[in-house]
Amino acid sequence: MSTEPTLRTRRHLISASLVSSIGDGIYVPLTMLFIHSLTGLSLTSVGVGLTVTGLCALVFMPTAGILIDRFGGRQVLIGVLTLRATGFAAYPFADSYPAFLAIALAVALGMWASSPSQHALIGDIAQGAERDRLLAWDRSLRNAGMGCGSFAAAGMLVWNGTGGFIAAAEALASVFAVAAVLVARIPNVRSNVKRLETPGGYRQVLADRPYLLITTANFLIAFGYTTQAMALPVFLTRDIAMPDALAGAVFAVNTALVAALGVPAAHLTMRGRRTRAAALGAAIFALSFAAFAVLPQLVSGPDAIIAVLAVAVLYTAGELVHSAPSQSLSVQAAPDHLRGRYLSVYQLSWSVCRTIAPMLLGFLLDAGQWHLWTILALMVLTGAAILLYAERVLPAHVVSTLEPPTTTAPHGP
Repeated sequence: MSTEPTLRTRRHLISASLVSSIGDGIYVPLTMLFIHSLTGLSLTSVGVGLTVTGLCALVFMPTAGILIDRFGGRQVLIGVLTLRATGFAAYPFADSYPAFLAIALAVALGMWASSPSQHALIGDIAQGAERDRLLAWDRSLRNAGMGCGSFAAAGMLVWNGTGGFIAAAEALASVFAVAAVLVARIPNVRSNVKRLETPGGYRQVLADRPYLLITTANFLIAFGYTTQAMALPVFLTRDIAMPDALAGAVFAVNTALVAALGVPAAHLTMRGRRTRAAALGAAIFALSFAAFAVLPQLVSGPDAIIAVLAVAVLYTAGELVHSAPSQSLSVQAAPDHLRGRYLSVYQLSWSVCRTIAPMLLGFLLDAGQWHLWTILALMVLTGAAILLYAERVLPAHVVSTLEPPTTTAPHGP
C-alpha cells in the first residue's frame, strides 16, 4: 500500500468531507424543528423517536465494523452516504409514525457509521504522518463545513411554512448524494492492503487493553466537546446573563478558529508524542472549565463578554491541541485487518457520550453554577491521566510519528 495518496485522491477525499459536513451543519441545528415541520408530529413524539432510533443505531455499530473490515471503508462510506441521502429525500413523504421511525433509523445509521468508515478509508489510503495530515484536514474541513451548513440552516428558518424545510430535505439529499459520488471516485486501494486471515474479531478488540484505554480516555474527554453545544449556551444566558445573540457568537468564534487553525495545530502536535499532546489538550480543557466555574463570581456586564470570549479561546486551544493527536491514536493503533471493528468501538466512546450527555449535563446545570464545570474538569483530567498511562503500553509507532510502523500484526494487551 502506498503511503502517499495521489493528489486526485486527496481532493476527492477532502471534498467529500467538506460536502457531507455542510449537510451535518444544516441538519443538526434543525433536527427537531425540521422533522416536526415535515411530518406534523408533536415535538414529544419526534424526541422519543429520535432517541429510540439513535439507540438502535448504536446497537448496529459492531455490524458496521464488520462490514468495514469485509468490504473496506470506501465501500461502506459510499453506502452510508447513500443511505443518508435516501433518508432525507424520503422525509417529506413520512405520513405516519412508523414511516418516520424507519427514515429516522436510516439517517441515524448513516450518521453514526460515517465517522468510522471515513477514518477507515483514510487508514486504507495513507500511513504514518501522511495519515495524520489527512485526518487533520478532514477534521478542519468538517468544522468549516458545519459552520457553513449552520449559516444555511439559519437562512432556511427565515423561509416561513414548510417550504423551507422541504427545500432543506432536498438540499440534504443532494449534498449526501454528491458526497457519495466523490467518495466513489476515490480509487479502490482495498486490494492493496495486506490482509491477515487470523481469528479474533471483536474478542481481539476487547482484549486489546491499550486500545480500550485510549477509548475510555476519549469517552471522558468527549464530554468537554458536547458541553459546548448542549450546556454552554444555557450557562452563558442564565448564569452570565449574556444575550442569546452573543452566546451564539461564542460558538461562531470556536468554529472559525478550529476551521482556520486545525491543520497548523495538527502539524505542531505531530512533532511530539500523540498521547502527550492529547493529554495536554485535555488539561487545557480543564483549565477553561475552571475559568468558567469562577466567571459568575468575578465578572459582570461588558467585562463578562470579554472574559467569556477569552475563556472560549482557551477552550478552543484545548480542542485544537487534543483533537488531531487523539484521532490519530485511534486510527494508528488499529491493525489493518480489523480497523473497522477497532474504529467502531472507538466511535462508541463518542456515540454513548452524546447519548447520555443531555441527561448528565442537565442534572449538573440544575445543581448550580460551578458544579458542571468542576465535574467536567475532573473528567477530562482523568482522561488525560489515562492517556499518559496508555503511552507505556502502546506500540512506539502509535505513540510517536518519529517511529515507523514495523508490523501490521495486532498488538495485544
